[in-house]
Amino acid sequence: MEDRDTFLKEFRGETLGTVSAQSSADEIFQNQTIRPILKLQNDLFIAVFINYVNKNKPDFYSYSVEKKLQTIENSIQKDIKFRNSLKGIVMALFTVDEYNTYIQNSSDLNKRMMNLLIDRLKNQVQLFEVESN
Repeated sequence: MEDRDTFLKEFRGETLGTVSAQSSADEIFQNQTIRPILKLQNDLFIAVFINYVNKNKPDFYSYSVEKKLQTIENSIQKDIKFRNSLKGIVMALFTVDEYNTYIQNSSDLNKRMMNLLIDRLKNQVQLFEVESN
């Protein structure tokens, strides 16, 4: 188990964002765990989202940029199955200790996780300009 935890932490890389003595426990978890996982899994999130819109939003590629941004947000916030799938992609790279921390405040951490993912996908909306299969 320790080998897995060590591997995951090394594989994910360093803390992203700042952590200080004034940081809340949720902020520390966000910057030490969630952000590095989102960065590592970015290409997978792009592929998963492309698959999602190809299956569920066939007109997505003809949308204006503003409508695409809204669709990214709505898809993640309102499609519970899709949201849970995305959470699983993140949680699979938690260590056991991180999982134990996560379950103490999963509701707030899920909000942080999904908001960060929404922002990440919105910032890369140009990747969703042309349909790619």
